Amino acid sequence: MEITLEFPPPVEGRSPARIGKPAVGALGVLALALGTLQTVVDPARPMLERELGIDSAGAALIVSTLLVTGAVVAPIAGKLGDRYGGKRVLLVLMALVSAGGLLSSLAPNLPVLLAGQMLQGAMVGALPLSFILVRKNFPPGQTQVAIGVVSALFTAGGIVGTLTAGPLAEGLSWHWIFGAPTMVIIAATLVVHRLMPDDPPAEHDTAIDWPGVALLSATLLALTLGLLVVAGGGVPPLVVGVVVLLVAALAAAWVSVERRAVSPMVDLRMLAAPAMWSASVLTAGIAATSAMLNTVIPKLFEVSGDGYGFGAGTTEIGLFILPGHLAGVVAGSVGGLAVQRYGTRAVVTASAVATAGLLIGVAAMHDAAWQLVVVRALVAFAGGLATTALLASTATAVAAKDTGIATSLLVVIRLIGAVAGGQVAGSILAAGIGSVPGLPAESAFVTGFVVAAAVAALSLIVVRSMKKEVQA
Repeated sequence: MEITLEFPPPVEGRSPARIGKPAVGALGVLALALGTLQTVVDPARPMLERELGIDSAGAALIVSTLLVTGAVVAPIAGKLGDRYGGKRVLLVLMALVSAGGLLSSLAPNLPVLLAGQMLQGAMVGALPLSFILVRKNFPPGQTQVAIGVVSALFTAGGIVGTLTAGPLAEGLSWHWIFGAPTMVIIAATLVVHRLMPDDPPAEHDTAIDWPGVALLSATLLALTLGLLVVAGGGVPPLVVGVVVLLVAALAAAWVSVERRAVSPMVDLRMLAAPAMWSASVLTAGIAATSAMLNTVIPKLFEVSGDGYGFGAGTTEIGLFILPGHLAGVVAGSVGGLAVQRYGTRAVVTASAVATAGLLIGVAAMHDAAWQLVVVRALVAFAGGLATTALLASTATAVAAKDTGIATSLLVVIRLIGAVAGGQVAGSILAAGIGSVPGLPAESAFVTGFVVAAAVAALSLIVVRSMKKEVQA
């Protein structure tokens, strides 16, 4: 039995309100604070282990809980945003995130902290909701640029979280790594509520496809948990097979329900469109390539083998990888402009070619730290351009009523691609142990770079199916 939620119908014939600079600024600050809250755990893991009396597996569970919740919440939030309006759903989502942040900041033990992280995971849905607001409130010619800026601010928040977690935890306490960004989120949400115009629902006479929502959530939950379990290593092939069969069965059931639904959660015709499926495959490939590089390069900085590696400490590694983070922010900022000027296909093609070439080059020459720093920064820039291009083009290519669900699916696919890429790279390094126990041989790092280059090069096959835009 379908349940219809009653909301006021849209006002016919009303042109979209245009948001002013203060509202845009509030949305940007919110994105920055959310990105910060999402990344503060990683630098503080050793302290959390000591203070909470947990091991590395427990610390990893803190991050995994947020990722799993985000994978489930993002498409639901995107669909509800399409249905009831981006601002309305964003405010509800931010209430959940704020509650999670406050709960995490007051957590006396691991179970309470995990409960807080589960609520915080709702933040992943904020990105597609922001895209809904941007599309409805910006002139068509500025939409792609605005989407790029919002994406860049989320990425920039990750840098802020990485840089501020240590000083906050050591200067005050670990509770403040959650409390401080949560306070900013609450303040920014209040300003967004005050200044952002209400966006009318895209539809008002159809019911929510709750069976489709439940099955898609279950599919994504099984897939994400399966990847995280496999990523832990030591999983028997039989268990891997069971996970694959379970995900396939849930996905098949979801497709069957969506084909019969009067108002499906996801229009399967939209998924089958070249613009959508190609963007999905490419997004997964870019995320996997980036995750592989983010696994291999820090490890190569850390190790000190016979003629390879640099024996760098944690602080040095953080400084070495910082240019890559900054390059990602810059790429997100200009990605929308690049799409507007050259078109998505050209941007993604250039990104894939440059990434493959750079990775082949670093596979051959990696005897100086600056080589790794430069390659990681350039690959991050290329990947950021391509990711932003795909998000921006998808947000404007689908029908306005599908903006949230389409972009939220790309966000989830990027997360899944990153988990898969990190696992592949970790497996390559684990399988390539050299003469020193526990130390990957140089050939394992070379293999990691080459496989990542192959993934980037293979994406060119998918790019060929994309429509070639004619830009002004």
